[in-house]
Amino acid sequence: MIVQRTRAILLALSLGLLAACSDSGSDKPAQGASAPAAGGTLEAAKAAGKIRIGYANEAPFAFMDSKEAKVTGESVEIARVVLKRMGINEVEGVLTEFGSLIPGLQAKRFDIIAAGMYVTPERCGQVAFSNPTYGVGQAFLVKQGNPKNLHSYEDVVKNPDAKLGVVVGAIEAEYASKVKVPAGQMVVFPDAVSALSGVQAGRADAYAATALTVNDLMGKTDAGSGLEKAEPFTDPVIDGKGVRGYGAYAFRTDDKAFADALNAELAKFIGTDEHKQLVAPFGFTPEELPKDVTAAKLCAAK
Repeated sequence: MIVQRTRAILLALSLGLLAACSDSGSDKPAQGASAPAAGGTLEAAKAAGKIRIGYANEAPFAFMDSKEAKVTGESVEIARVVLKRMGINEVEGVLTEFGSLIPGLQAKRFDIIAAGMYVTPERCGQVAFSNPTYGVGQAFLVKQGNPKNLHSYEDVVKNPDAKLGVVVGAIEAEYASKVKVPAGQMVVFPDAVSALSGVQAGRADAYAATALTVNDLMGKTDAGSGLEKAEPFTDPVIDGKGVRGYGAYAFRTDDKAFADALNAELAKFIGTDEHKQLVAPFGFTPEELPKDVTAAKLCAAK
């Protein structure tokens, strides 16, 4: 996933974008496989009144709220709302390493992956995806008023006086290089907080990160910070492909009917005021709405 390295840095800085998570209370790790689905997984879950979801240790999609002692996040909270409307009142989390989510789903340790997993053609051959709940690309953090009018990586290339801040080891430095931003125009910072301070101090004219990273940073700065998110923003095209990623729920391939039923509820929920209010605390804005992108389109992409 494009955002992982940047968020790993934010975890160490307690910015919350990669908050660690573990289960407790009603979100305890599962013991053994999920109960057999006599009439299908959806019917079995309705009968039991609960379902197990697999999630990884990654905010803002799924993480442990230590104060509330429960798993939360964009993916988890949407699942709670939508599944309740489908007659499933309880969501039980199963903490799993990201790379083990699909094998765990296939082994029936849980019945849905709720981890903000990107829909990719490769994964589409292993699981049945719901339609996405969000789409995320890149963003710039700039001084208020965006003095150098930077709305894309290409804008930095066009302006030899512009300095682009990137975090060491993050994907943004690679993006900048592939878009032909000269090395002399890049300023490397050790972490996101340093990058934010660098823009404030004028060492960089923009800090490049994922949109969710920038949203999170803006949510943690006061009104007098002198910073803003560059609006509008155009995502770079790398190797002929846009860098925007779309996250969704994943089901076993023989549970496509379950995915279709969930899609029907998602279609009525995503983009509503209730949905926007639910995900806003996790840094999601209307800009992260998936719009008309579907799992079918993403699975068919080359």
